[in-house]
Amino acid sequence: MSNTTEQAQTETTAESNVFLELLGELGDHHGLIIGPYHVADLPLIFYDDGFHFYPTVNKMEEAGIFTMHNKHIVKTSDHTPPALDLSITNFVFFQWLVMILLFFFFKKASKRYKEKPNSAPRGIQNMFEVLVTYVRDEIVVPNIPSKNAVYRLLPYFVTLFFFILGLNLIGLIPGGHTATSSLGVTAALAVTAFLVINITSIKEAGLGNYFKHLLGGAPPWLFFIMIPIEILSMFIKPFALTIRLFANMTAGHVVLFALLGLIFYFKTILISPAIVGFSVFIYFLELLVAFIQAYIFTMLTAIFVGLAIGEHGSDAHAEHATH
Repeated sequence: MSNTTEQAQTETTAESNVFLELLGELGDHHGLIIGPYHVADLPLIFYDDGFHFYPTVNKMEEAGIFTMHNKHIVKTSDHTPPALDLSITNFVFFQWLVMILLFFFFKKASKRYKEKPNSAPRGIQNMFEVLVTYVRDEIVVPNIPSKNAVYRLLPYFVTLFFFILGLNLIGLIPGGHTATSSLGVTAALAVTAFLVINITSIKEAGLGNYFKHLLGGAPPWLFFIMIPIEILSMFIKPFALTIRLFANMTAGHVVLFALLGLIFYFKTILISPAIVGFSVFIYFLELLVAFIQAYIFTMLTAIFVGLAIGEHGSDAHAEHATH
C-alpha cells in the first residue's frame, strides 16, 4: 500500500511539474530563449555595492559574487537578489527586435513616399498608411481637443500603437515571447502615458488650470473631498492601463498552455484532436486580442489626455474642424 501511495504522489508531483514548467515559459529569462531552446546568453548587469557586468551566466558564477538558484539570480553569500537588476533579458531582446523591425518597415515605407510621392501606396506602405491614418483620425483627433496637442503627440500615439501591436504579434510567432505579458513592460508604458497626460495638460491648460482640475468641477469648499479623489484617479488610470494589457496578453497564453497540459495530465493522445481544435481557436482569438489591446491602450491614453486638457483646448479643436 505504501508503494502505491508513493507512486501516486510521485505521479501527481510530475503532473504538477509539467503545468508549472509550461507556465514558467511565460516569464522572463536571463538569456535568449526561442521556444524550448536556449539560443544564447545575454549580458548580465547588476548594481549591488557597485556595478557588476558579466557576459554570460557561467562567467557570473565563476566570479563567485552571484549564482543561479531555482532560475533566479541571487547573491552567493545570503541568497538574496541583487539590489538592482539591469540585465538584458529575453523580454528586452524581443522589445529591441520589435524596435528594429518597426524602424526597418517605416524606413521602407517612407523611402517609397520620397521616391514616388504621387503613386498609390502598395504593400507594406499601404498597410502602414491605413493604420497610421486610423490612429490619427479615429483615436487621436476625436479625443484630444487641441490641434497643437494632436500634431505634437501624434508621433507618440503612432509609436505607442505600433510598439504594443508589434510586441503582441511577435509573441504569437512559434518560439516568440510576449513582452506585454510582463508587468514591468506594461507598467513602463503606463508610466510614459502618465507623464504624457500630465505634461500635456500643464502645457495646454496652464499650471493654474491644471490645479483647478483637481476640484473636478465641484465647488471650492469641497476641496478636502475632491482633491484626494482626483489625485487618486491620476494614479488609478496608469494602474488600470498596466493591469489591463498585462492580464489580457497573459490570459490567452495561460489558456493555451493549460490546453497543452491536458495531454500530459490525461496521458493520452486520443484527446489531441479536440485540444488542437481549441488551441487553434484560442490562437486566432489571441490574434484578434493583439490588435484590440493595442487599440484600447492607445485609445484610453488619448481619452485621458483629452480629459486632462479639458475645455482649454476646445477652441483650437473647433478651429481645426472648420478648416
